[in-house]
Amino acid sequence: MPGSSRGLRHLAHALLWAYSLAFLLPLLWTLRSALLPEGLAYALPPAWGPWTLENFAQVLQGPLGKAFRNSLLVAGLVVALGLPLAAGLGYALARHRLGGEPLRFAVLATQMLPPIVLALPLFALFRALGLSGSLWALVLAYLAFALPFMAWLLLGFFQGLPRELLEAAYVDGASPYQAFFRVVLPLSAPGLFAAGVLGFLLSWNEFLFALLLSGRETQTVPVALSALVTQRGVLFAQVAAGVVLSVIPVALLARTVDRYLVEGLTLGAVK
Repeated sequence: MPGSSRGLRHLAHALLWAYSLAFLLPLLWTLRSALLPEGLAYALPPAWGPWTLENFAQVLQGPLGKAFRNSLLVAGLVVALGLPLAAGLGYALARHRLGGEPLRFAVLATQMLPPIVLALPLFALFRALGLSGSLWALVLAYLAFALPFMAWLLLGFFQGLPRELLEAAYVDGASPYQAFFRVVLPLSAPGLFAAGVLGFLLSWNEFLFALLLSGRETQTVPVALSALVTQRGVLFAQVAAGVVLSVIPVALLARTVDRYLVEGLTLGAVK
């Protein structure tokens, strides 16, 4: 019946709105805390003013400003260095069966290891190499996890490309490298975007390795936020302001490439 179907549709929309607000509530509450003076951020009953931007100014003037630059640099380098290597590895695994099943399992097994297992060996290795406390230590450590992750994501995507396209390129005289660069990579743009964005997020949000391997001048955003726990207690309003600022680049990036991100994840998951 038309009336009952319309009512069910409204009910479904209401449930979806309630479900979405349940996800957004923590972020909205964090934004509220960031816009309140420090003493009112965690007051009970909750305060709803006066609003201020002072917390954002204090956070940006402190170590968090430099931490943003470090996080952007490290995450950008991980994607710039790791994505081409992941594309080559994923294609070799998908089309040429490089290493067979053992190598596939080895790539997947890197995602099963708890990060703490590798934290201390990497710390000792980078210290021996003189890289401890540098941004390159973070880049190399993040590549160890992000590269296999991106390669595994792209492997499923490459397997879904029709083999006839490559055979047509070979018939037209293309070499394997030309077919890869001129046929496979352009058709894999959604998968490459998805792998790059997820690799960036993996590096942007990582805390354990950043805590162990970074120095005072090379702290990333998660480590700088943890430094807001002082002898006077947790600076909730400044932590909330830092969290809001740290979410903005990620949200803008995800919004820019969301079409490619959804398409790439979907194709990589079902092929």
